[in-house]
Amino acid sequence: MNIELSEDQRALVQAIESVCQQFDDEYWLARDQDGVYPHDFHKALADGGWLGIAMPEQYGGAGLGMMEAALMMHTISRTGAGFSGASAVHMNIFGLNPVVVFGNDEQRARFLPPLIQGKDKACFGVTEPNSGLDTSKLETRAVLQGEHYQVHGRKIWISTAQVANKILLLARTTPLSEVKKPTDGLSLFYTDLDRSTIEVRHIDKMGRNAVDSNMLFIDGLRIPVEDRIGEEGKGFSYLLHGLNPERILIASEAIGLGRAALEKATLYAKERHVFGRPIGQNQGIQHPLAQAWMQLEAADLVTLKAAALYDAGKPCGEYANAAKYLAAEAGFQSCQTAIQTLGGMGYAKEYHVERYLRESFIPRLAPVSPQLIMCYIAEKVLGLPKSY
Repeated sequence: MNIELSEDQRALVQAIESVCQQFDDEYWLARDQDGVYPHDFHKALADGGWLGIAMPEQYGGAGLGMMEAALMMHTISRTGAGFSGASAVHMNIFGLNPVVVFGNDEQRARFLPPLIQGKDKACFGVTEPNSGLDTSKLETRAVLQGEHYQVHGRKIWISTAQVANKILLLARTTPLSEVKKPTDGLSLFYTDLDRSTIEVRHIDKMGRNAVDSNMLFIDGLRIPVEDRIGEEGKGFSYLLHGLNPERILIASEAIGLGRAALEKATLYAKERHVFGRPIGQNQGIQHPLAQAWMQLEAADLVTLKAAALYDAGKPCGEYANAAKYLAAEAGFQSCQTAIQTLGGMGYAKEYHVERYLRESFIPRLAPVSPQLIMCYIAEKVLGLPKSY
């Protein structure tokens, strides 16, 4: 694997940096404080044609690979936008992968261009209060009634639902008691987020305030049959197709966040003088920063390998999961080290690293826990018995 970026990839990174330069630290601090979705940032990326970076060219996308998508998300996060910027467009990159792969021609032509152009905003409706990571136990029910499904249920931790007009929704179409495998009988839909039948309730949270998180109460949502993606009951298998790309992108974003924090901490260590010398001259400051750099570099190499394998059409599950785990831990450690380096100033919002630290918990918690990743590696890679 060639770890050097190609000329085209370097140009891509520079182009994304150019867009992000319009949205500086003060912009993201303001969005963190007022909780307003970064519509202008979303529009700037849409106007540049970046929202469809991994979408087919025939629908207005760039038709590039997961490597390029990862570079884009890493760059957004690294420039200081962090997860506030990355999460604002994250859904565009991987979320509609099931539609691209398993949707029919009519659906792709109907759904993809508006999303790529920035006219539509979508949210991802999978997680539920009572099932957590056990997706097979979803309780949201979709019942076929003629040419429509009627849906009742609840979803939780649904990002961007306050601003979205579309939802990619997983619901049970066959009761759990009537299927051979728990993952059977789940169907995937991409449809209008009808606020007359869906109550979107905002969740106050620790960080990434610019991108809302929500509880959804679905009561009688009607979904046309033509909005179902693929076959009825096969939704879980369609969803699995997008899990590795999601892990790769989350890893890239976590590394970018860690590098943003490391850059600020290093600059501060050079400029801050105590006892007549820069604090960065002290090994007690140097060593944690050097360690953070090494951890981020190591995580980045695994992430690049996962992306390269995915783009080559080769199995990449163990590397995508390992990348997500390693990047989340490295990003968190870098942000924590930045706080310690700045000392009291690290606790002040005007220096931004406290915002980075709050956001660094996101990849440690979602979309899959570090414990489940270790279970996956133990079982699938090391061949140990399944523990759950």
